[in-house]
Amino acid sequence: MRTQYSYLSESEKERIHRDSLRILAEVGVKFHSAKARGILKRAGAKVDEESQIVRIPAELVEQALKAAPKSFTLGARNSAFDFAMPSTFTGYTLDGAGTFAIDFETGQRRYAITKDLVASLRIFEELPLGTVVWPNVVLSDIPEHSSDVRTALLSFIHSSKHIQHEMHHPSHVPYLIEGLAAILGSEEAVRQRKIFSVCYCTIPPLTHDDEMCDACLELAKFHVPILPYPMPATGSTGPASLYSDIAVANAESLSALVLFQMASPGTPIIYGSAAGVTNFSSGGFVEGAPESNLINGALGEMARFYKLPNTQAGCLTDAKAPGAQAMLEKMFTTLPLVLSGVDVINGIGEIATSQLLVQEQIVVDHELAVLCKRMKDGIEVSDAKDYFDDVARVGPGGNFLMEDSTVMACRSEEFCQPQLADRNTHERWLELGRPDLYTKARKQVEAILASPVKNPLPSNVIGKLEDIMRRADDELD
Repeated sequence: MRTQYSYLSESEKERIHRDSLRILAEVGVKFHSAKARGILKRAGAKVDEESQIVRIPAELVEQALKAAPKSFTLGARNSAFDFAMPSTFTGYTLDGAGTFAIDFETGQRRYAITKDLVASLRIFEELPLGTVVWPNVVLSDIPEHSSDVRTALLSFIHSSKHIQHEMHHPSHVPYLIEGLAAILGSEEAVRQRKIFSVCYCTIPPLTHDDEMCDACLELAKFHVPILPYPMPATGSTGPASLYSDIAVANAESLSALVLFQMASPGTPIIYGSAAGVTNFSSGGFVEGAPESNLINGALGEMARFYKLPNTQAGCLTDAKAPGAQAMLEKMFTTLPLVLSGVDVINGIGEIATSQLLVQEQIVVDHELAVLCKRMKDGIEVSDAKDYFDDVARVGPGGNFLMEDSTVMACRSEEFCQPQLADRNTHERWLELGRPDLYTKARKQVEAILASPVKNPLPSNVIGKLEDIMRRADDELD
């Protein structure tokens, strides 16, 4: 059977659901967007215009859950990378919005620039479990006022996988849609193929931004998949218990679900979370803690409770440099999510609380993902794997090295063959120069970046996207 892990019992999910409904109905949620308040008021929510607080009755939540599609496909520019949700395996996104990068040539920490994003996308293109591109760095060398448009379209130029990004203002949406239509041929294809999805970050606790909200309402008209992404920290922006923090984050997600289903019924919703905990010694945000994984894993189970596809933050670390702490924290913030059946984990390639890109880490994290998938796939107990005849033939005291089944096994998926982990003898390891995960990963990155670009866009389409980016630079404020 496949290996399984659970964060919550069925009764605990029911209780969290009831508590979230109570929060929505009695405490309410603040919507800074007048457009959003109008939509919710017309749908039957109680709106206080002075405080901007909207109280959402349970009936609207039930209506929204019925309207939201329970399955859909995140399309990709290269249809071979289309990703169906819910998924039969856990896929991964690049970890989004890091501020800094380790320069691959100099090894120095600096602000991230375009070449860091481009290199990351080329590496990610080669990774089988890499399914969704979230541009992983904030680019310091492009105009800030048009960065959402430019970063999204640059990602489409340099990756043929599904792209997911944020849109912080509704004025950016027409440029994005024009770019998607240039890639696909028409606005109708944009609706059908869904090669772009948007991350919608709520503001903990229980608050929605105005401009990002209005941008997502515009995208919902095209049925662009939306990922509501609460990020509470227990004890600061969230209550100081894991249970209550989960209930508040769940209420934020449900409030977004209601808004977008009331605005455009049938809009695909990806239930997500990137919760963390407060560092009680400094007041900072900690994501590589076991408690962070418990919150995000529990919210992943709430997604399945609602039968919604999901993306949860994982493969996270607060380590300031690659090494033992990074791998320790990344493993225990990944494996339980995989074993619980999360559709997508957001978090590979960065360290230092998702603020520092290390290109080698993208490859190292993918190896970790491969190992976690093997754990999830579990043990096949079947007639095909019953080797009684081999046992009888070899008998007591023999060995199975020359059996046909052994030759077959060494080439099968039942036995994982890692690319980076060293399994040589001590003598051979010394002969090879004592390689570790990161030195092997660096060689792999060098080989990828030296190889021809995979799945390039036609030059005429690149020209159209570059023209759209230039106009966005000139026309947006």
